[in-house]
Amino acid sequence: MTPPLRKLLMAAGIALGLAVTDAQAARHAASAIGYSRDAQRVLTQARAAVGGAGWNLLRGWHETGHQSGVAYESWFDPLRYGMRIETHEAGGVHVHGYNGAGEWEILPGGEVHGGDGLPTAAEARTTAFLTVYGFFYPGRFDARGGYLGVRQAQGRAFDVVEVKPYGGKARELWFDRGTHLLGRIVDRSGPRPVTVQLSDYRRIGPVRVATRFTVDGADPKGAMERQVETLTFQPADRDVFGLPRP
Repeated sequence: MTPPLRKLLMAAGIALGLAVTDAQAARHAASAIGYSRDAQRVLTQARAAVGGAGWNLLRGWHETGHQSGVAYESWFDPLRYGMRIETHEAGGVHVHGYNGAGEWEILPGGEVHGGDGLPTAAEARTTAFLTVYGFFYPGRFDARGGYLGVRQAQGRAFDVVEVKPYGGKARELWFDRGTHLLGRIVDRSGPRPVTVQLSDYRRIGPVRVATRFTVDGADPKGAMERQVETLTFQPADRDVFGLPRP
């Protein structure tokens, strides 16, 4: 079961064509040396624009908000892989977790799924990575990234970096060339591109983060919106990321 929140957090993109040779070169660089030199340049500029060394101070990530009118609460670990999302659906609370080794979920009716049987572990790993801006920590999550070049969208120019955490999914990160803020996350793994647009950046603690996300292409009913209402960087007990024992 894939709740709408997971689709939103997972990332996205717009239907702009990429040159095949550029993508192949970026992927080759990513697999060979981690972040390529040009990719690291873009990421360093982006990190400086939203807090710089302040990102090193984060020890946890606790967020609440609404996704398309549905309340959620989530915990993430910026030090190592960890994710827990509680979505308050009509039938009850849906809990989805990932501890870096295994993914699990508890459905509103109490049914439990866990272990290697879930087919979306790579997506969960990618969500855990992207939510905490894991690409700002080149030595922490064993991700790879290559520079795809400059792209245009809605009258703006973006530096585009393709990033793939180890064991996760590749995503395109679109950074505004003027502000260096992350403006889009693109997922091209499905039958059509999905776009997450990031906006409403706010200073919270030592860093600046986006607090509004708009997803196009993931739901045939139309765009989805996620609004962050509270965000603190308190560390969570690692047990919250693992499937509770009976």
